[in-house]
Amino acid sequence: MADVLTLAAALITSVLVVPAAEPATYYIDSVAGNDSALGTSAATAWKSLAKVNGRAFRPGEQVLFKRGASWTGTLNVSSDGITVGAYGSGALPKIGGPVLTCVNITGSDVFIGDLRASGCNWAGFELFGDSIVLDTVQADNNVAGVSITDGSDWNEVRWSTIVDNNKMSVDDDTHPDDDSGAFGLLVHGDDNKIRHNTISRSFHTSHDYGYDGAAVEIFNGDRNFVEYNQTADNDTFTELGHESGETADDNVFAYNSVTSTKPSGTFLITRGAQSHIGPVRRTLAINNSVNLPNGDGWSCDQGCGPGILKLRNNTVKVGKKVGYDDSFDTHNPADAADEDRGVYQGAVYQFTLGARSVKADPLYTSATDLRLKAGSPAIGRAENPGYDEDLAGKSLIGLTSWDSGAYQR
Repeated sequence: MADVLTLAAALITSVLVVPAAEPATYYIDSVAGNDSALGTSAATAWKSLAKVNGRAFRPGEQVLFKRGASWTGTLNVSSDGITVGAYGSGALPKIGGPVLTCVNITGSDVFIGDLRASGCNWAGFELFGDSIVLDTVQADNNVAGVSITDGSDWNEVRWSTIVDNNKMSVDDDTHPDDDSGAFGLLVHGDDNKIRHNTISRSFHTSHDYGYDGAAVEIFNGDRNFVEYNQTADNDTFTELGHESGETADDNVFAYNSVTSTKPSGTFLITRGAQSHIGPVRRTLAINNSVNLPNGDGWSCDQGCGPGILKLRNNTVKVGKKVGYDDSFDTHNPADAADEDRGVYQGAVYQFTLGARSVKADPLYTSATDLRLKAGSPAIGRAENPGYDEDLAGKSLIGLTSWDSGAYQR
């Protein structure tokens, strides 16, 4: 009798257990597509963003846009665990304005690759979920190329082109200190990685500041890593701050190349507790290479100190002020930024150099190629950075001597 019951139970189980369907791939073609089609092959592609926005996708499913095609409107990515990408050949599929945001991502564990977001009135890509990866995307002609919002954490933006995000959200003379915009990346979230990107021409005139814009601006974001990026012709490489009750602590900038031919610009701006958007604590800038012939180096104002900013192994060549530390005005070395092993050249020095830093030409290969020439004072000057490779991908493992700047000679 027991054997009969066991066999009956097995038969019932085999009837009730239905294998789950394989995750599907959906195709979208703005020219030849049809929203009434199945969408599961290039020959039966959907046509519109509305069709995609109105569907709940299952984890593991893919949504692929046709290369060379374009859509006007907002792509809403609200499902968790999906991949959004491209198929076919040609230029990246383009999602564009005039709308507020081109690609709006509220799902988590989402991978987005090979997609262009262009011409929107706020963000090219705006991230609200967690653990989102943007890989080989392009964001251009927006106020912010990529916006990572408060509460959007553990994301990664990598191997992407963030270019010509040169619009302002505020640019007027009504209030003296409220202009804002021209962000390559605007980071409000925590624990994000911004790595191996090209970020250029985040730059616009400003009623308040003359010029404005930043490759990476961090506001209210903690523990973000900005590494291995090539940046050019932005107004500022990075500026940090936070609103009351928030923090912007423990952010790291490492192995970045910063160049510009613009009429102004700054490598790094941070501030202490006397600032209404400070203090910004424990910022680390390590092994960056900077060449700004018309700009400034770094600024640590309104209560700088070793707990605010640490600089190691950087090479900074500028036309104006190399660095500003407000402890220089108070003549109190205990309040100075923790700076050492840098190579600096410029017109004005308003900080105290570390014991192993030097005022000298770093001897870059060219104005935009910041690799070191033979005889550079940066060679052998650095302490162990704790990184495995330099900006060019050259291994640092096993070395006993390290170079300041983003490139190991």
